[in-house]
Amino acid sequence: MSKKKRKGPQGAKGNVIQLSHKVLDVFRKFPTRTLNYKQVAAKMGYKPASIQYSMEQCLKLLAEQGKIVPVDRGRFKLKFTASLVEGKVDMTSSGNAYIVSKDQESDVLVKANHLNRALHGDLVSVSVFASKRSSRPEGEVVEVLERAKNQFVGRIEIGKTFAFVIPDSRKMTTDIFIPLEHILDAENNQKVVAELTDWPENAQNPFGKITRVLGNAGEHNTEIHAILADYGLPYDFPAEVEAEANDLSLGITDEDRKGRRDFRDITTFTIDPADAKDFDDALSIQKLENGNWEIGVHIADVTHYLKPGTELDEEAVTRATSVYLVDRVVPMLPEVLSNGVCSLRPHEEKLTFSAVFEMDDQAKIKSKWFGRTLIYSDKRFAYEDAQAIIEGADGELADEINTLDKLAKILRAKRMKDGAISFDKHEVKFSLDEENQPTGVYFKISKEANHLIEEFMLLANRSVAEFIGKAADGKASDNTFVYRVHDDPDPAKLFDLAGFVKQFGYKVSTVGRKAISASLNKMLGEVKDTPQANMVETLTVRSMAKAVYTTHNIGHYGLAFDYYTHFTSPIRRYPDVLVHRLLQQYLDKQKPGDQQELEDLCVHCSEREKMATMAERDSIKYMQVKYMEQFVGEAFTGVISGITEWGVYVELLDNHCEGMVRMRDFKDDYYVFDEKNYCIFGERYGKIYQLGDALGIRVKNADLERKQLDFVPLEKPIKTT
Repeated sequence: MSKKKRKGPQGAKGNVIQLSHKVLDVFRKFPTRTLNYKQVAAKMGYKPASIQYSMEQCLKLLAEQGKIVPVDRGRFKLKFTASLVEGKVDMTSSGNAYIVSKDQESDVLVKANHLNRALHGDLVSVSVFASKRSSRPEGEVVEVLERAKNQFVGRIEIGKTFAFVIPDSRKMTTDIFIPLEHILDAENNQKVVAELTDWPENAQNPFGKITRVLGNAGEHNTEIHAILADYGLPYDFPAEVEAEANDLSLGITDEDRKGRRDFRDITTFTIDPADAKDFDDALSIQKLENGNWEIGVHIADVTHYLKPGTELDEEAVTRATSVYLVDRVVPMLPEVLSNGVCSLRPHEEKLTFSAVFEMDDQAKIKSKWFGRTLIYSDKRFAYEDAQAIIEGADGELADEINTLDKLAKILRAKRMKDGAISFDKHEVKFSLDEENQPTGVYFKISKEANHLIEEFMLLANRSVAEFIGKAADGKASDNTFVYRVHDDPDPAKLFDLAGFVKQFGYKVSTVGRKAISASLNKMLGEVKDTPQANMVETLTVRSMAKAVYTTHNIGHYGLAFDYYTHFTSPIRRYPDVLVHRLLQQYLDKQKPGDQQELEDLCVHCSEREKMATMAERDSIKYMQVKYMEQFVGEAFTGVISGITEWGVYVELLDNHCEGMVRMRDFKDDYYVFDEKNYCIFGERYGKIYQLGDALGIRVKNADLERKQLDFVPLEKPIKTT
């Protein structure tokens, strides 16, 4: 009896050619894997035995067509046609990720099962292939080229035979396995820092060890130290750095005074926040015989004490910036420098590096001078003190402050006319008691006194950059220098912003540099003091490019400057230290160091600045949740500030604290996310919630560990206080 030929099942839908298209799709979804007919059939939803003949015929046909290649007997692999790109992993809380690459116009979507042990921030090589479901390219991680970090903060759960660390970050989607011999003295549920040590091929989770026990979850110092540790930010100085700082010669000698221009007899003062401890800039003013004004912008001469190659300098490079959390400052320099010898405290002689301007009553610059100086500050003003004088109060040095205010207003008006963008976004601040418990929320608002200091610091920064970067003929020079640059807005983001604010009656131009700037300023002015103000201002900031440090000058869009740098804060920013050193080299007619070395430092400083900003934001979120703990169960009104597939974010009008209303907590309908129109809509009754809508909420939960507020919606908004 002859054998019957095995045929594919009725459900195979058509002939071998049609089925082969679906088989090829499976290989495209797994471009780096070797598959046999059983694996392909299973991934298509068939029982392998029922479709074996058809599958074998499809594999044979695809191999003959050169679309797949045999690797072993009965095993095939996609003939490589996908492109390989390098990029960084941007993980989502769902477990999927986007690969951000300069080689791709749009980010590459990588599903969780294609990440192949890649973690958030890692530099990876990705095999990219077209997606049949969307226009966005998809891919699979082929190799992890460089880990972004190998230490993670989380809560430890200790069992009888092993422990796990559950990371705090929602971007870290896998727990870390910890053998009991590597838990140090950690106790169950404490916050710890875990270091990855291995990730075996057959293991679902990475292996690690505990390197630091932070303390009990939920305690204030534990949570603040957890924020610092999560971003790799230090909270104390190594002993050798402190020792080197304490060994510095802090007195000013006759040798130190040599070659410095003496401003000690000229009226000089500082204006800073009331709670400031380091004062790195001062202003001097005197009227010249020709009727013009001589204005000195004096900056702490940090480079006199901070020498290249020392332990102090290496630590400053590593930190790159001071970090300002809600309850503390993590300084770039030890206190003996930052709050001591380099701080321009009143009634003390100080070494400074200065930009000095001669200007007339219309703030037109007649001459500029740059160099090392000697000052003596006559008085320390808080912003509130200077503001009171500007508003008409009597006070010491009132004439000087009012003159500077008048000149600053002219400088600011010219900047705005030239296309600068005015961001006066409210900064959230907390009133804290002796135990760092929040007792209230207030908003830091910039007034004339703030603008006065800002304008003269901007003038100094711009002028130093022009002095180095601009040749005598007005063209760019070949001089190596450190610039602070800000690119033009991304057209797509600007277009989205214009579409969003249009629903509130505002207009944003999307063509023409000055037209865009003017429309943004007009819109920001009109939205001020409205319920949507903070959200619109935040979205506007997000539509802008990020300012960075670089040796390649492209100008500063937001300030409307062709040349700009950071010269005025060397106590708290390492790029300013670099600028001081470079400026002195050019004044001394010396050649600067290697440009690539400087560029590498610029990239590092930009990254550290980004980390510091994220840590500062996390500390604010933590304090907001801590503050709102007392209001669990109470009702507030907010505006919808964000919309996702799993819920809406609501920012409270009273205190700008932000929390989430989850989709499941809307009980009046089943709501669906409409990504294109920034809204959710009810399938049954058609009610729509969109960005900027007022929404009454009740505080459901305040989770300190996750720095997260959960709200539930009310039927109607309530009145605000």
